[in-house]
Amino acid sequence: MGIKTIKDYVKFYTNLEMQSSVSFMSFINNEKMVLKHKLENKKIDKIAILNGIRILDELVAEIKISDEKTILEKYSQ
Repeated sequence: MGIKTIKDYVKFYTNLEMQSSVSFMSFINNEKMVLKHKLENKKIDKIAILNGIRILDELVAEIKISDEKTILEKYSQ
């Protein structure tokens, strides 16, 4: 898994150029669901997947305190 930081997730989301059709929170929730499904695969690096889920949980917590736009701006720099 190539995404190792919050900034990487923000960059991934913005590079997909879907901000007008998919909210950042929806994107995060979808990514968490995908990662949880990947955990069921026995041949995958579970540590990297768990780290990705942890990062997404951190993003959710920050968005609850602030808002999506603020978080996107903060980590897009």
